[in-house]
Amino acid sequence: MRVGIALGSGGARGWCHIGVLQELKALGIEPDLAAGCSMGALVGAAWAADRLDALEDWARSLSLQKFLTYVDLGLSGGGLVQGKAVRDILRDLDVPDTFEALERPLIVVATDMSSGREIWMQEGDLYRAIRGSISIPGVFSPARKDGKWLLDGGLTNPVPCSASRALGAERTIAVNPNAKPGHDMWREKERSGGLWDFLDEPGLTRYLPDAVRSYLSEKKSEAMPPNYVDVVSTSIDIMTDFMRLARQAADPPHILLEANLMSRMTVLELHRAGEAIDEGRRMVRARADDIREAVALAG
Repeated sequence: MRVGIALGSGGARGWCHIGVLQELKALGIEPDLAAGCSMGALVGAAWAADRLDALEDWARSLSLQKFLTYVDLGLSGGGLVQGKAVRDILRDLDVPDTFEALERPLIVVATDMSSGREIWMQEGDLYRAIRGSISIPGVFSPARKDGKWLLDGGLTNPVPCSASRALGAERTIAVNPNAKPGHDMWREKERSGGLWDFLDEPGLTRYLPDAVRSYLSEKKSEAMPPNYVDVVSTSIDIMTDFMRLARQAADPPHILLEANLMSRMTVLELHRAGEAIDEGRRMVRARADDIREAVALAG
């Protein structure tokens, strides 16, 4: 019996998938295939190409300054982050540009912007499929593939257990980066820090346009209303968690790993990969016996 892993959406929190896959390997467990959605598609592609170590090194080295080089504050492409960055990252990691060239089976989930339907991709242009799968509304502009404009797969199938089974898995380990929904993260911003607090650090503001520097310089010490990052991140959390629960009720995994990251980081804090990767390792260690039992049943 084949074991599949369903890697869910979650933006920056999805870096936890790296830790999950690395810790599974340390336990002697290697899934036979992967289904990925949004950041899960990106990590799943690196794993399927046997480039997970390289992706972990890249993610842990990503600083806020480097992340800002990928940001398009003019929103000229219809999103906050430049889409071409995804292709550049995959090429730098030597991930092949087609599904057929991968070492392991992978299926990528996205959402058709026109029909609102879920799209499964497992052939042809890998980069374009991943670019479509990570097209978080308000963050990445939609990506066009095979005549369709694609949005983030998390809008229709946030943790794609069904896609894992369709690819041939008879036991599925699912990873949800977005557990513990509904936390008012912005209300703890001054205590816990966040993206805008990092941007306000001395020396970093020189990378920002004048309008953003002016905004930061006028920031008051009293409580502030939710900003753009807060609104986008929380809205996505609400939508995807509702959809995840509905899909999970109809198609539950054999093992569900849930990250405790929602109260600590937004979907855009990609420079905090180390925290998410470590959380992924913790999740697997906490459920090691359950995972071994599920895999033993599959064997």
